[in-house]
Amino acid sequence: MTETGAPARLLLVDDDEAACRLLAEVLEREAYEVVRALSVAEAQARLDDAGPFDAVLTDLRMPGASGLDLVRIVRERDPAAIVFVLTAFGDASAAGEAIRAGAYDFVSKPYDIVEVRQALARALSRRGLAPRAAEGERPAQEEELDPELIGHSPAIIGVMKTVARAAPSQANVLILGETGTGKELVARTVHRYSERSKGKFVAVNCSALAEGLLESELFGHIKGAFTGAAAARPGHFREADRGTLFLDEIGDISPALQSRLLRVLQEHEVVPVGSETPVKVDVRVIAATHRDLGALVREGRFREDLYYRLHVVAVQLPPLRERRQDIPLLIDHFLRSLARRHDRGPVAVDSDAQAILLSHDWPGNVRELHNVLERALVLAEQDVIGPEHLPLDRRAAPPPAAPESGGGTGAGAADDEAQLTLAQVERRHVLRVLKSTGGNRERAARVLDISRRTLTRMLQRWEITAPRE
Repeated sequence: MTETGAPARLLLVDDDEAACRLLAEVLEREAYEVVRALSVAEAQARLDDAGPFDAVLTDLRMPGASGLDLVRIVRERDPAAIVFVLTAFGDASAAGEAIRAGAYDFVSKPYDIVEVRQALARALSRRGLAPRAAEGERPAQEEELDPELIGHSPAIIGVMKTVARAAPSQANVLILGETGTGKELVARTVHRYSERSKGKFVAVNCSALAEGLLESELFGHIKGAFTGAAAARPGHFREADRGTLFLDEIGDISPALQSRLLRVLQEHEVVPVGSETPVKVDVRVIAATHRDLGALVREGRFREDLYYRLHVVAVQLPPLRERRQDIPLLIDHFLRSLARRHDRGPVAVDSDAQAILLSHDWPGNVRELHNVLERALVLAEQDVIGPEHLPLDRRAAPPPAAPESGGGTGAGAADDEAQLTLAQVERRHVLRVLKSTGGNRERAARVLDISRRTLTRMLQRWEITAPRE
């Protein structure tokens, strides 16, 4: 048991190394002390060598011994231990079995990181424990906007895993996606979990400035370099030294500026405007664009060598219309943070308004959803948002019909699918994709944007034997 005033100690067990590291880093940012293990056997060794722990978070299904086995082991050692089990999304029977085995609670995978943090904080507070905030840091509940990625769709979980792998490295990152999908949020997350997190994060919108001004902003200038340059300016590269420079809308910069940027990335030095003396800089560059850079390269409008300098690690952000299952989580998150900002009590969304929000195509993506919810919260006199508060088409469009394997099509199939649980819809969709690929698990996993191992686990859970390639 942790001494009073010390941070709570957690044991995190998951055979998915990237997911385990990502969650560990998030919890460490909350000032927990986290020890990781990739199997039950390794967890037992950690319990022997580094225990006791205030809480254990374990994946349920792992090769060899399972999370249920670990629950029993931990409970035998400490009957009052707090054990959370991370279960496959919609696997209610496994969750119930975990509770009967002695788990304190369960969280569905792919999990929502905010949900994990809140559930853990509540459980530990009942034992008089909590993460210790750094001096001068505001408590988590007072933050206006949570900086974490929100969602449990396969697409956003894939983004989280890429971020987890890329952040500790020094590699440049290129973030691709439509306007409003959260490219700067991803860039800030990479910076936050990198070794440069103590340095500055400097964001520049390359499309918002004229070429001459952007050059001066990026590389700096000396006094008298041009009319109006009454004083020297270091520029954003030098400002971000030992930190991260985020270049948004990189696809909009001119060929001349592309050439100068390439030289900085190659030589790790800048030459201020009006000077001939290079200055060394140590900067990680994260670039983003809504444009198809590959097409711009083929058209000769973007330098190929610069493209490959930036495109070391690529993160493709999905539009909101392709991750609709994340919309309820985003609504809840935004309304809580907006209520704090506008000094309001809790605000809910009625079922009719929820249907409209779920059916809208969101051309402006997550940014549009945030703006719509802020407008609705301001206009709602009561603590419930209804259709009349939404500046959207109030007709909730039915979900597109998707035929079951061997089933019907058209309105009847759509009506039938509307009666299914989320777990049943998930199972039906996975089997349809698997059938469309002729049983090829590798191709099906790519279409579903999940790992082959995750697909195999799903089939095992459903006791389905898919043909092997």
